[in-house]
Amino acid sequence: MIERADGILSDINAPAELPVPAVIQQAPGIMLQGRLVKSLVFSTDLAIICHCDADAVLAVYPFMCQPAITQALVAASQRPVINGVGGSITQGERCVTLALHSEMQGVAGVVVNAGIPVDTVHDLAAHVNVPVIVTVYRDDEQARAQIEAGVDMVNVAAGRQTAAVVAQLHKQYPHLPIIATGGPTDASILETLEAGASAISWTPPTAQALERKVMERVRGAE
Repeated sequence: MIERADGILSDINAPAELPVPAVIQQAPGIMLQGRLVKSLVFSTDLAIICHCDADAVLAVYPFMCQPAITQALVAASQRPVINGVGGSITQGERCVTLALHSEMQGVAGVVVNAGIPVDTVHDLAAHVNVPVIVTVYRDDEQARAQIEAGVDMVNVAAGRQTAAVVAQLHKQYPHLPIIATGGPTDASILETLEAGASAISWTPPTAQALERKVMERVRGAE
């Protein structure tokens, strides 16, 4: 048993209740806060985050970034957190301000979505010291302009086309670290890694779905 920074005792050898797919260990990984990160859990649910064994957290939600949420995620996750700070909703000076605030709160990187203007990406790269990451959905002129504005990494979330987009970007930018969604199966994760992904973001089951399974098991036992 060890005592964590929050004073809670935990067993570092205990298996995770929500393990990420083992195949993700084949990823080459990216460096975040001095750690080699191969898997990122795509979630803002602290109960899910604290019970999975992903190397890092990809925390993006469809609202303006809230410093209180960022603080809670960084404090509870006990691993690097990449925090969403802008895109279609938040742009320009406000996006840069939120990114700087997130950096001071201890995030390992900031991510923006494909709707972010190129000028904002350039400003983020000029002012933020943690890695700046842009999420792209396709390999097109806009994505290339955003990448060339100075991002440190790219996050590919292109659905069934993810592996193809990863392959295209990896060919054009062979030294650019790529985070990508792996899909629902080991085969789809492997396809994405073979296309050139450096790390895989994994979408866990929801807490509601997990609770439903528990209740079904309890009702069956009764």
